Amino acid sequence: MRIIKTLISGTALAAALIASPAMAQDNVRIALVVKALGIGFFEAAAKGAEEAAAELGNVEVIYTGPTDTTAEGQIEVINSLIAQNVDAIAISANDTDALVPALKKAMDRGITVISWDSGVAPEGREMHLNPSSNPLIGNMIIKLAADHLPDGGDVAVLSATTTSTNQNTWIEEMTKVLPDYPGINVVGTVYGDDLADKSYREATGLMQTYPDLKAIIAPTSVGIVAAAQAVVDAGKVGQVNVTGLGLPSEMAGAIESGASQSFAIWNPIDLGYSATMLAFQLATTDIEAAPGVEIPMGRMGSLTLDDNNEGAMADPFVYDATNIEEFKSIF
Repeated sequence: MRIIKTLISGTALAAALIASPAMAQDNVRIALVVKALGIGFFEAAAKGAEEAAAELGNVEVIYTGPTDTTAEGQIEVINSLIAQNVDAIAISANDTDALVPALKKAMDRGITVISWDSGVAPEGREMHLNPSSNPLIGNMIIKLAADHLPDGGDVAVLSATTTSTNQNTWIEEMTKVLPDYPGINVVGTVYGDDLADKSYREATGLMQTYPDLKAIIAPTSVGIVAAAQAVVDAGKVGQVNVTGLGLPSEMAGAIESGASQSFAIWNPIDLGYSATMLAFQLATTDIEAAPGVEIPMGRMGSLTLDDNNEGAMADPFVYDATNIEEFKSIF
């Protein structure tokens, strides 16, 4: 078994081997396509994919993605994977609709296509793996802010890109449950494009624009770290609480400094593992993705698809000062 990390530079696609034993010709090649390389969340997901590949025994995982969070970059990656005639593509999408033509082309060539984390429109994939239930995540991200605002207050959202499927869905679900949190006022939503420097600037701008701001909700692992640093640098620890979705390894410092009281995330290792298991099952067995179908996910149990051929892996888990030390060295 090996993992191949594929980097995009212009129109070139260069592969670097992380482990180098020769592969048998009958190995199942599964491409784990992420929003962008170099993001800790996706690096952790790749570890889970590697775990699944080792467990299955005859799987080669190609870990790949563009260098920035654009649909155009992912389309270039997809086209390269089609040319390589991989067996399956499991993608976390930068755009719901823009990737559909390229992914339909992949499916027309007999390649299994699933989306995970951030979904593709149904016509561009066979199924989608949500890391958790979208309503549960939407409720969680606003609850994390409200729990530390007993008297209410102004909060703002720092998201990824304007087209990020999962973040947009979670924000919609958050808006639906706002009436359950009286006194919480969402004053604005800005986008950091999952770039640390831009996210930092946007968070700084929120604090300047809204001087009474009490919390920044960042449903993205890049944005939440950048926002926490912006709060520290602005001298507003204890005044503005940063929360949302992040990685324990990256957020431990924010918890320690007090810039964040708590945050949540599912285990990205489990997510990469589950996506790889699902792609393998659909690519190699007679299981077909359809409403009501149950698909095995190894140690994660099984996934039952809903009417949209979607399923949820697990509930989000809250991290704070009571448990951050336990998890920060894991992911």
